[in-house]
Amino acid sequence: MNHLSTFADGAPWFAGWGTLALINAGLAQGKNRSGLLWFLLSLPFGPLVTLALVVLPKVRSKLF
Repeated sequence: MNHLSTFADGAPWFAGWGTLALINAGLAQGKNRSGLLWFLLSLPFGPLVTLALVVLPKVRSKLF
């Protein structure tokens, strides 16, 4: 079995999952949340984190 062909078969999957993690980080920052934290959560949980970010309300930056 050629190891390079095995990696090439999974490459689009990794690229899509990584892109989703970057999108989730931007979405989190737009809602005044930690982009790094949500990026790291997106790596193992991907679409579930996207759903959570869409459902959660925006964090207010000031109390008054």
